[in-house]
Amino acid sequence: MVKTLSLANRVAQLKPSPTMAIDSKAKALIAQGNDVVNFGAGEPDFDTPENIREAAIQAINHGHTRYTAVGGIEALKKAIAERIHLDTGLHYEPDEILVSVGAKHSLYNAVMALVNPGDGVLLPVPYWVTYPEQITLAEGVVQYVPIAPDHDGELRVEDLEKVVTHASRGLMLNSPSNPSGVVIRPSVLEEIAQFAVAHDLWVISDEIYNRLVYDDTVHASIARFPEMRERTLIINGVSKSYAMTGWRIGYAAGPKHLIKAMASLQSQSTSNPSTISQYAALEALTGPQDEVDAMRREFDRRRRYIVARLNAMEGLAASTPQGAFYVWVNMAAWKGRQVGGRVIRDADDLALAWLEQANVAVVPGSGFGMPDYFRMSYATSMERIETGLDRMEQLLESAE
Repeated sequence: MVKTLSLANRVAQLKPSPTMAIDSKAKALIAQGNDVVNFGAGEPDFDTPENIREAAIQAINHGHTRYTAVGGIEALKKAIAERIHLDTGLHYEPDEILVSVGAKHSLYNAVMALVNPGDGVLLPVPYWVTYPEQITLAEGVVQYVPIAPDHDGELRVEDLEKVVTHASRGLMLNSPSNPSGVVIRPSVLEEIAQFAVAHDLWVISDEIYNRLVYDDTVHASIARFPEMRERTLIINGVSKSYAMTGWRIGYAAGPKHLIKAMASLQSQSTSNPSTISQYAALEALTGPQDEVDAMRREFDRRRRYIVARLNAMEGLAASTPQGAFYVWVNMAAWKGRQVGGRVIRDADDLALAWLEQANVAVVPGSGFGMPDYFRMSYATSMERIETGLDRMEQLLESAE
């Protein structure tokens, strides 16, 4: 008889990502021949720009296929420092930057380097699905911070004051937000910075969508405010702005001693990220930026359309995202009704009804901490957006 291996408790506590779960189910249906419109995945539908692809080919041809320093090649770290300076006005040295295997890896390194067992980490709701799982892996305590309804999804100091305790050690920020698309205004960020200093909190600032903002929205980094640079870790990467999700290059910028600790962790896990991808990322950051602007303009066009269509549907309320490429939709008015033969209790039920009856995939908000909402990505073509919205609307119109 073969003995079943017992697993570590930390693995048993992990919850599967709902964004990946819905995407996997949609792809399974597609594999069976179903025409599924997938609003689930969080990656641009554009190809990686040609100059970036060519840089990767040149890297291979020039023999850049061996290990690099654990934290990335020096040229890439200098390019990252310059990009951060352009975006925020902040100056970082190469030894204050760590290149990792995607921004998620950067976040993991940061949480493992900062969170001790029992440490409280303030986490605004809604949150990206991975944040609480990483904090839990580090044996930290997730301190969920509900945002008051009259704040329109924007975190305020008043929300934080209701949750902070003597055990609080840090704060996770994500602006522009996944899933809501909310961008925290600079004036509000300054107040949050003062709160962080007063409570001696470190801040992980996930700014992966910082170049995808719309209208007159201004993105700012909390690290720019007084006394914050030394207590803030900026997380970013090339995946969203340059359509490079599969290249797996993320980075962190922050205090030298923290970056050194994160690099030590990385040296014992992945070591350096892909050498070829690093050279591609170098071209992304230093080469022409016109395709970034073109992608943002197309996302903007889709954003306006999808929000207008959703708000025209019975019982749905979509807020207009200021950044990223997601729309966050309140479906509470449908609770208790039947859609596609299914009684709707929350967004999970509505998402299943759309997937099973209309071949449309959206991500329910339960994984983001708000079960009466769902997230839709508009990182797909306008044609597919129109088709998907038509199917969603038709199923709702047939509801009992």
